[in-house]
Amino acid sequence: MKRENKGIHHISIISGDAQTNADFYVKKLGLRMVLKSVNQDDAGTYHLFYANAEGEPGSSITFFPWKRAVKSIRGVGEVERISFSVPEGSISYWKQRFEDLEIPFDEPFERFGKPVLPFEDPDGLQLEIIEDGRSNDLPGWKEAEVPLEYAIRGFWGANLLLPQMEETAEILTDFLGFERSGESGNQILFEAGSSLGHSVILEKAENPQYGKTGRGTVHHIAFRTKDEEELQEVRQKVFTKGLSPTQVIDRHVFKSVYFHTPGGVLFELATDGPGYQSVASSDEEMGRELFLPDFLEPKREMIEQRLEPISI
Repeated sequence: MKRENKGIHHISIISGDAQTNADFYVKKLGLRMVLKSVNQDDAGTYHLFYANAEGEPGSSITFFPWKRAVKSIRGVGEVERISFSVPEGSISYWKQRFEDLEIPFDEPFERFGKPVLPFEDPDGLQLEIIEDGRSNDLPGWKEAEVPLEYAIRGFWGANLLLPQMEETAEILTDFLGFERSGESGNQILFEAGSSLGHSVILEKAENPQYGKTGRGTVHHIAFRTKDEEELQEVRQKVFTKGLSPTQVIDRHVFKSVYFHTPGGVLFELATDGPGYQSVASSDEEMGRELFLPDFLEPKREMIEQRLEPISI
């Protein structure tokens, strides 16, 4: 039985220029910036979070912008493609919007019974719009430039390109609440029961070649755990499997654990809460002010001087 509170939590990517990134995801795709912070390992660099109106688990795509980062070369052992969920009947709108905004896209096609519109962001990150009935009744962000009836609700899922799939498939089903639900060619679909971030496609690479990290590379994909108790439980299962998970790390809007899968992809386990609202003074201010964790707050003036301002 698919568990309703399971699925993708967020996906984090390396990008180029921060303002270009914000313009694309907020103004062109209609997502909301729900958190503006810094990379806790490199405080001179932003960590930007975009999501749906409420910042729900399964909706947030995050970026580490490095202006001088080289462009990535795609390869195996990584998240190859990220899919956004939109209500049924939306693809014709998005196709026209991409034409008007000169966003590169390919012609729509059908995969596992769903209409798919492939496109890419300014750094070459491979993205998709997928029509999904589970999105029909989910709310959109009212302040977006995209009409509510066509707005992105969050993730549909992600494609992982792997040299071998068996052990990653076991992690999805044994630890993360997914079930194998379909197969087509060299692709296997796994689904969880949530409304957002419910699907992962594992794709077996026919000619396994590793890529080069850079702009447009997914750094990690995170999966949902209800709370810290469940986070610890899943971490122990990962440890027992011999996958060397990290200790629990406090990211302030959630707590997390990281581990590399045998297929090469960096997985994160992340708690559903406390959420992006927990570090904002009000819902209206969510994502507008620079959030710094307590250990960086004394350095705020220096950090803000190093960061280029972002306008949204």
